[in-house]
Amino acid sequence: MIRLTEIKLPLDHNEDAIGQAIVDKLKIRPEQLHSYNVFKRGYDARKKTAILLIYTLDIEVDNEDALLNTFSKDQHVKLAPDTSYKFVAQAPANITERPVVIGFGPCGLFAGLVLAQMGFNPIILERGKEVRERTKDTFGFWRKRTLNTESNVQFGEGGAGTFSDGKLYSQVKDPKHYGRKVITEFVEAGAPDEILYVSKPHIGTFKLVTMIEKMRARIIELGGEIRFSTRVDDIHIDDGQVTGLTLSNGEKLDTRHVVLAVGHSARDTFKMIHDKGIYVEAKPFSVGFRIEHKQSMIDECRFGDNAGNPILGSADYKLVHHCDNGRTVYSFCMCPGGTVVAATSEEGRVVTNGMSQYSRSERNANSAIVVGINPEKDFPGHPLAGIDLQRKLEEQAYALGGSNYDAPAQLIGDFLKGKPSGNIGGVEPSYTPGIKLTDLGKVLPQFAIDAIREAIPAFNKQIRGFSTNDGLLTGVETRTSSPISIKRDKSFQSINTKGLYPAGEGAGYAGGILSAGIDGIKAAEAVALSMLENA
Repeated sequence: MIRLTEIKLPLDHNEDAIGQAIVDKLKIRPEQLHSYNVFKRGYDARKKTAILLIYTLDIEVDNEDALLNTFSKDQHVKLAPDTSYKFVAQAPANITERPVVIGFGPCGLFAGLVLAQMGFNPIILERGKEVRERTKDTFGFWRKRTLNTESNVQFGEGGAGTFSDGKLYSQVKDPKHYGRKVITEFVEAGAPDEILYVSKPHIGTFKLVTMIEKMRARIIELGGEIRFSTRVDDIHIDDGQVTGLTLSNGEKLDTRHVVLAVGHSARDTFKMIHDKGIYVEAKPFSVGFRIEHKQSMIDECRFGDNAGNPILGSADYKLVHHCDNGRTVYSFCMCPGGTVVAATSEEGRVVTNGMSQYSRSERNANSAIVVGINPEKDFPGHPLAGIDLQRKLEEQAYALGGSNYDAPAQLIGDFLKGKPSGNIGGVEPSYTPGIKLTDLGKVLPQFAIDAIREAIPAFNKQIRGFSTNDGLLTGVETRTSSPISIKRDKSFQSINTKGLYPAGEGAGYAGGILSAGIDGIKAAEAVALSMLENA
């Protein structure tokens, strides 16, 4: 097949336009075009009155070799790559050891799935509950302020990505097309087919729930085992080699291959592995607030008269500002038509995150507006010092919100002026359990407050209305990424602990559902090859 890129058509083009564009591009007769498939569809909205759809197409035509030769100097006409997934190994029938995967978020899910597909019968350990019970606990916290520290937005089947926008795009390099494997598995589990080709695919929480259940059933069908409400309390290490695990119920598991895919909030696990002497170092992350505007304002700003077009959907944005004090402020985890959610996993702390359903039909848009911080400047010393800083900020937010899991909030205009807010403006807050209007200048370090106050008016130059007085800021956002990195070598094993495969967000190697899933696949491949080598 031939792949064509950068095929641009008007937003309102008819069904025949794609075929005609192919014929025109290649200068062929219509009967020479046998078929085409939309591999990717994005849009260019820089000119609101003339928004263009941009296609990547895989086509079948007569005389493909001759056409490729004719267009050999055209970078937009190439041989279509093979994006199908190739398993690196198959377990022998007599294999006795079972690999263990710790954590059942996107990384652990795909590590477990691929190991099961290769016949290695993995055991997957998840400290939280299965996804439907976990959903009940999470919504129970939002409605009744009753926190289950082992079953919440952070912990449980599906990981933190379950209560998010379900974004499935990433900027990681992916020459082996692992991302296609992730998305294909999601479609087979019930995700909409469109995630295979839209430029910024997303799923949403409710669709993720049923998909994860189907993928769990598939792992079990293939010989895998999944244990919920099972935390790992100790890793056994003998002469630098993992030999087994102790579980929260006292059981001991013998294994020499462990994928550590615990996510970015498993603070007790991070302490345990550091105490065991497994090499850990602090890494940069970001802190800030959630910002809410009316989604209609974002749509109109981005799309003009085309706002509301079903192909475009709810508009998103991505913003960056480099501040005078040397800090960088940027938008993160933008959730069109979504809600701000309570995302703490520890008592006496407030954490915010964002979530959207597949429809993205809620009245508000929200994103994190965060400031980058780094160990050398902001939390030097101990490898786990970033966790201490996160906890301190979350505790301050809890106290400022009234010590009942309400989140501290402030109107954008009042925040920029440095005065506490007393009344809600035109943007109705979406955060539950609730908010308490206050002065958010008290919850973050002064350098972060100064940076965000500088950045918001700068962002207003790109999105008119971004600094509107009655938009809302809610605090505090601290779980943008893991505060640690568990260093690994080329074999994907810890640099000082053989048999331990740190992977995903918690280990510092991913940021989002897609990249975490990709890293899980890579970890599974590394485990499989090692097990065959040592069988």
